[in-house]
Amino acid sequence: MGSWFAREIVAAGRLRLFCFFVFFIVTFVFIRISVRLIRAQVKWWPGNVAPGGTHIHHVVFGLVFMCVGGISGLSVEDNTSISAGLLAALFGIGTSLVLDEFALVLHLDDVYWKEQGRLSVDAVFVAIALCGLALLGASPLELGDALTPDVEGDLPSTGMIALFVGGNLLFSLVALGKGKIWTGLLGIYITPLALIGAIRLARPGSPWARRRYRPGSRSLRRAEWRERRIREPIERWKVNVQNFVAGRPSVKQ
Repeated sequence: MGSWFAREIVAAGRLRLFCFFVFFIVTFVFIRISVRLIRAQVKWWPGNVAPGGTHIHHVVFGLVFMCVGGISGLSVEDNTSISAGLLAALFGIGTSLVLDEFALVLHLDDVYWKEQGRLSVDAVFVAIALCGLALLGASPLELGDALTPDVEGDLPSTGMIALFVGGNLLFSLVALGKGKIWTGLLGIYITPLALIGAIRLARPGSPWARRRYRPGSRSLRRAEWRERRIREPIERWKVNVQNFVAGRPSVKQ
């Protein structure tokens, strides 16, 4: 295990990313346990931080941790040092606290235990997926492969790199425009996934469907059928996972 960590994480230059990833997940699990205990009014748990009666949301602490960890981390030159790992961990803690209240920042309202608050959990899951892909060696827009010399030691031309990256980005944007958020975001790292999302039907109600699918058209009917038969069961499964991990929203809105 130690040799694998030294080879795949430290030697590969992924120590900071590993520390960020681990502490991001640990912080999310901890803060969700904390808020659920507070919600249940467990007497032995400390509760909210509210000096002078003002409730300080944990997004505030997250912003402070991100600033300290991020700015201080930029000054560390050795990527494999303990300081680099600790500051990356601090940045991961701050990022987790901020994204856990992403919906609050977006709506400028305390929607943590409302249906809109599910957006925070979505943001955290997306961040975990993207960070996990990066930790496994995936490169955004596949730049890692594009910048690899060929057998003769020559780098691809600038035009080829621009074409490859531009196409990947275009496919991801089209997938996002078709309402496929996960496909579009993960497609930034996995080009075939972005291509599949770009060529398949858009989700009903997406910007692409509203602009290009006429009411009653065959494409719209097929998209609605897929939404009922495929997307809605997946969405119910995702909601159940969210409820298990992060807690069920309040019934009263």
